[in-house]
Amino acid sequence: MDTSNPAVFVNAELLRLHVGRRVRAVIQVIRSDGSGSVIGKSTDDQQLVVKGQPPAPLSTFVEVIGIADSNQSIRAEIWTNFGDALDTASYNSICQLANGNFKHLFI
Repeated sequence: MDTSNPAVFVNAELLRLHVGRRVRAVIQVIRSDGSGSVIGKSTDDQQLVVKGQPPAPLSTFVEVIGIADSNQSIRAEIWTNFGDALDTASYNSICQLANGNFKHLFI
């Protein structure tokens, strides 16, 4: 596993702390505009914009890894369909742990 450029687990609230850095987030897809942007809801129920070319078709939940452009957007490098059901509360808890006292466990 390449650990030279890790992606921090984030939700929309934590994204603002990592602008310009590599992040990973799961969103619930709300809409795709077809021009390279996807509007989604983060696991903490806030809206995020993900820029890039998503896979077709998109599942309801998608994990994106990329660079945090701003406190509300990510420029995606990698898209992974996560299916149509996800425990968002548990994923949100992972984001909190990965940015808190246990971040050393998440690289």
